[in-house]
Amino acid sequence: MRILLIEDEKELAAALTAALGKHGIVTDHTAHLGDAVELTRQNPYDAILLDRRLPDGEGLRFIPELRRTGKDTPIIVLTALNAPKERVEGLDLGADDYLGKPFLVEELMARLRAVLRRPPSLSELKITAGRMVIDPLHLSVTVGDTPLDLPRRELLVLAALARRKEKTVLRSTLEAAVYNYEEEIQSNALDAHISRLRKRLADAGAEVSIHNIRGVGYLLKEE
Repeated sequence: MRILLIEDEKELAAALTAALGKHGIVTDHTAHLGDAVELTRQNPYDAILLDRRLPDGEGLRFIPELRRTGKDTPIIVLTALNAPKERVEGLDLGADDYLGKPFLVEELMARLRAVLRRPPSLSELKITAGRMVIDPLHLSVTVGDTPLDLPRRELLVLAALARRKEKTVLRSTLEAAVYNYEEEIQSNALDAHISRLRKRLADAGAEVSIHNIRGVGYLLKEE
């Protein structure tokens, strides 16, 4: 899962990015509405977390601007402006949920799961390939009836490949599934993830194989 966090409190943004990362969520962060608009043009996001008091204006005005582009990405407003009138204002402008600060990460995760269960999100769908079943929303993989314990980034790579099984997935697409745009990516990091995944999948009898499409990316095939 990849989300956009629009938040100007640096410490909160860093803490949220780290906490969400533990749930397998890649977080792109910006403090400015102008940058947020550009990021939504460049990247497909599963959800957006939006503060209201931002350096370049009221965060709520981002919602109709995004909707005018035809994107129905779920938006959860995270703000200290939490009076009933303010909540109604945010929801009436098109927010999918509204959460007052301070809040527990566990509650935010529950609300994320709730908005992502609503159609037409693909994040609710379990992915099957070979003997594997991947649940991206709950960050789990089973082979047959046996759970397969994978490090977070390997699981994200696997989900991105399995979602497009039998099709070549570009390196850039796989990297975007694992790293946010602010992270420095080592040149061989993706290849290392793939190498370890191949061994784990073979040992588990997953009946899938990952093929290198030289100079382009990778492809997951069912055996």
